[in-house]
Amino acid sequence: MLLNIQSSYQEYIGHHLHHLQFDLSTFSWLESGDSSHFWILNIDSIFFSILLAVLFVLVGSVVAKSATYGVPNKLQTFIELLILFVDNNVKDMFHGNSKLIAPLSMTVFVWVFCMNIMDLVPVDFLPYIAQNVLGVSALRIVPSADVNITSSIALSIFVLIIYYNICTNGIIGFLKRLGCHPFSHPMCIPINLILEIISLLSKPVSMSLRLFGNMYSGELIFILISALLPWWGQWILSLPWSIFHILVITLQAFIFMVLTVIYLSIAHDPY
Repeated sequence: MLLNIQSSYQEYIGHHLHHLQFDLSTFSWLESGDSSHFWILNIDSIFFSILLAVLFVLVGSVVAKSATYGVPNKLQTFIELLILFVDNNVKDMFHGNSKLIAPLSMTVFVWVFCMNIMDLVPVDFLPYIAQNVLGVSALRIVPSADVNITSSIALSIFVLIIYYNICTNGIIGFLKRLGCHPFSHPMCIPINLILEIISLLSKPVSMSLRLFGNMYSGELIFILISALLPWWGQWILSLPWSIFHILVITLQAFIFMVLTVIYLSIAHDPY
């Protein structure tokens, strides 16, 4: 009996941790638990990432078109406060001159926050609808709990870091920074290259894994609460965890934005 209960718990948790996947090598949908192929797309993560980005753009467009001077509505006031918050942080941390950094920081903060807040949606709500209405076998709705999504955002920022390093210092200056820092002696060039390349590559890795780890653990706790408690008693643990998790969600989005600004500010510094 105990083994059956443990097995049911494992199946429940495993089901909620499996993505809706499509295999590009065979152009077929994958069954739950099948991960033997390499070219796999997590369709649910991609779908919710794009959906949240579109909603973000639509809400921003509506607010911009209906903006009033003097007596703004509540939504316009919230958007303006959010813009001022991001803009003030960018001014404090970014020391270069770029028209991209502030809008990019705003996009990163809001998009990551929107992806994170999906973790507050009840665990079984959307997967139940997807399974019974659309016939979808598995569905995960928190894009930032997928390391592929967090890595793709971090790699995009990494490309910008390389780009602005080269724009500021040129290719020769960029290579010189890698080879002549932190030790200026020519004999130390191999050591400098190893240290600087590791430092450079660690930036997208740390950004992606920090966000993924925090959101994955938060998602897992919600799943465990749903698996171990009856539906009428889940609120006892899920409510306080949700309140605390709001802080985690906001903080992780803010940290991701801050790291983006700091890394791009360093990239703008002349060597």
